[in-house]
Amino acid sequence: MIPNQHNAGAGSHQPAVFRMAVLDTDLDHILPSSVLPPFWAKLVVGSVAIVCFARSYDGDFVFDDSEAIVNNKDLQAETPLGDLWHHDFWGSRLSSNTSHKSYRPLTVLTFRINYYLSGGFHPVGFHVVNILLHSGISVLMVDVFSVLFGGLQYTSKGRRLHLAPRASLLAALLFAVHPVHTECVAGVVGRADLLCALFFLLSFLGYCKAFRESNKEGAHSSTFWVLLSIFLGAVAMLCKEQGITVLNLGMLRNGGLLFRMTLLTSGGAGMLYVRWRIMGTGPPAFTEVDNPASFADSMLVRAVNYNYYYSLNAWLLLCPWWLCFDWSMGCIPLIKSISDWRVIALAALWFCLIGLICQALCSEDGHKRRILTLGLGFLVIPFLPASNLFFRVGFVVAERVLYLPSVGYCVLLTFGFGALSKHTKKKKLIAAVVLGILFINTLRCVLRSGEWRSEEQLFRSALSVCPLNAKVHYNIGKNLADKGNQTAAIRYYREAVRLNPKYVHAMNNLGNILKERNELQEAEELLSLAVQIQPDFAAAWMNLGIVQNSLKRFEAAEQSYRTAIKHRRKYPDCYYNLGRLYADLNRHVDALNAWRNATVLKPEHSLAWNNMIILLDNTGNLAQAEAVGREALELIPNDHSLMFSLANVLGKSQKYKESEALFLKAIKANPNAASYHGNLAVLYHRWGHLDLAKKHYEISLQLDPTASGTKENYGLLRRKLELMQKKAV
Repeated sequence: MIPNQHNAGAGSHQPAVFRMAVLDTDLDHILPSSVLPPFWAKLVVGSVAIVCFARSYDGDFVFDDSEAIVNNKDLQAETPLGDLWHHDFWGSRLSSNTSHKSYRPLTVLTFRINYYLSGGFHPVGFHVVNILLHSGISVLMVDVFSVLFGGLQYTSKGRRLHLAPRASLLAALLFAVHPVHTECVAGVVGRADLLCALFFLLSFLGYCKAFRESNKEGAHSSTFWVLLSIFLGAVAMLCKEQGITVLNLGMLRNGGLLFRMTLLTSGGAGMLYVRWRIMGTGPPAFTEVDNPASFADSMLVRAVNYNYYYSLNAWLLLCPWWLCFDWSMGCIPLIKSISDWRVIALAALWFCLIGLICQALCSEDGHKRRILTLGLGFLVIPFLPASNLFFRVGFVVAERVLYLPSVGYCVLLTFGFGALSKHTKKKKLIAAVVLGILFINTLRCVLRSGEWRSEEQLFRSALSVCPLNAKVHYNIGKNLADKGNQTAAIRYYREAVRLNPKYVHAMNNLGNILKERNELQEAEELLSLAVQIQPDFAAAWMNLGIVQNSLKRFEAAEQSYRTAIKHRRKYPDCYYNLGRLYADLNRHVDALNAWRNATVLKPEHSLAWNNMIILLDNTGNLAQAEAVGREALELIPNDHSLMFSLANVLGKSQKYKESEALFLKAIKANPNAASYHGNLAVLYHRWGHLDLAKKHYEISLQLDPTASGTKENYGLLRRKLELMQKKAV
């Protein structure tokens, strides 16, 4: 992989060292010598990396963070640590048909540690770790680029010579400030890419170390370093799938020891086998909207579009100004004809790649061949898992997958600046261009980090880049709906459905809002269309059932609920709504059974517990209602609505003291609930504590002057008190 591995003092290697020194000197007008010592170079790179992304440190959990972190039970102490090895990145079982098969247990483990140390889902700690990881990786890049540009030259004492300080520093700075890294650093789920890159690079450096050790007579430590490199590659793979590609970089060296090659091949095969055994053989289930080109019937159309995607990735590395959190759903329309002008982009890409490959293979300068080969290797090999060549991926373009390939880009760009500087007299102009790129990219990183601080900013920033992306409109609508702005949310949901008439999630959410606004006819039409397009969409079936129930179409509603449960057996909310339907139909036993199923599947389902207590209370089953209420409060001890319901039951059972205690506890938790004060007043009224009853009737009426039942009871109490006063007189 890295030639020139003998001692620097060996006479046969002086020309190579001289060429390296000359190449590095070509950059002396760009970087001052004061920052070239390794310690200062690393300090500068690490500090610049932090400055670029520091703005994201106090951002929220955004986009995929919700599913991978906030809703992922694998982060919580109640989940056994062993489950991490059987679940995917999102907390689903790998054996599940809905699993994305993204197996990253070590990344999830770091999230779990974050959760434990910060005492919950506090995003600051998660973001700070990401920023520090990127800074550390950027510092490590100084050593990696030093090897890539300078090779492995050692002193007689065995210390590696730092032969290309300017080139390695410039490349590390270009890496540290590249805006395409924002998704990995500012988005917490990007930690998978950061950890993968960290162990990928450590594995690479470990393999490089094996070359030095292999030249020591009688030494066996070369095997140790190769095995360590394989182990670190395995760790990288357990952080993200890309990690295994580091072993392919070991194959780039011509004339490498057969033993090392055998170890690498065996290690890689072993890792893939273990991963296959854990994950199973079933591929993840992606849809056409995730990656439309992979569903095209024509092989030519697929090939052309894949290559166009490659050119877009290359453009993001070259000009990372137009960045988007998601590039799917109409963001990049398919190329269906050779006459499409976008074909020029893929032609330009291959023109450049073929030129670089020819230089890497045919140049008379061995040093140039080595740098170009390694630069192309780092650019292409880590990108292969995202290329659609070996298997279908679930995205069109994803900025996060460019974190490692950008290493190769920085090698090629730095080498290009050195070559350009060598062949031109306008060195100050080149220096200005390089410094301008560093400054502009730093500014872009700061701005883009700010956009990743909240979902609203992130989603709206995508509108100017991908106005045809239905998912962008959907996410803006969802964000607005979560904030209570239903009118604006409807507008964005409608646009999402217009852009993608098969967007069932947008239809479901739009149908939900229309249902809440009592626009039931259109809601039913949308939800019916959603389940027609995707018959196993359980949430849409449940929501359709709710709408049909509201329209008094009870048989259809029951059928919709049953269909939802068929497609999602563990669906507590659907059992809850089914119970409400049965209660409306006076099928009390069926209602109780449905709500009991909801609480079995989700013990903290407060609404189902409450409805059971109220139904049993209303039907005169006070003893059973009391038992259910006590069971519920054991599981959810701080739920004031359960306290209130059980207090009502205890009051009717003349257990006044215990009922009073629960009412007071519920009022303490929710002091502005008029019904809580009103029912406590009724309890005191029955109990004979008339002054306390009067006090709480008055509080209840202050909170809700329109409560007719409370007014009536208060009138009865006042008449009773007046009568008592007259008798006393």
